[in-house]
Amino acid sequence: MPLRNVRTNIVQSIRAFRVSDLQEAAQQLGHHFLYANLATAQSKQDVLDLIAQKFTFPAHFGKNFDALYDCLTDPLHKSGQQPGFILVLEHIPAHAKFDKEAREQLLDIFRDAADYWGDRKIPFRCFYSFL
Repeated sequence: MPLRNVRTNIVQSIRAFRVSDLQEAAQQLGHHFLYANLATAQSKQDVLDLIAQKFTFPAHFGKNFDALYDCLTDPLHKSGQQPGFILVLEHIPAHAKFDKEAREQLLDIFRDAADYWGDRKIPFRCFYSFL
């Protein structure tokens, strides 16, 4: 059972995991796997643009934290039963244009999404690393 020692609805550092292992776990579990490498992002807008592109958000994505939460929750819920999610946010920027507060706000959105899916008994695991 892949990820048996990882809570089903959590946002945590990727530390002990490799991206390829997480992708394989998602495949074995039949979960959606979403990956975004944010190493080239220089600002909040860049981070949101990359996530939207890599997670294939709709063209009308508002490119703000509220819209990010909305795209991670409601439309997916309304589209039918979901098997679960494993997301990877690799190399979240850590510099003046995307400071600690912005990083925490970003991770809080994913924590809120994990809670949303947890309330619906759908696994939502998000792993992240900083640049």
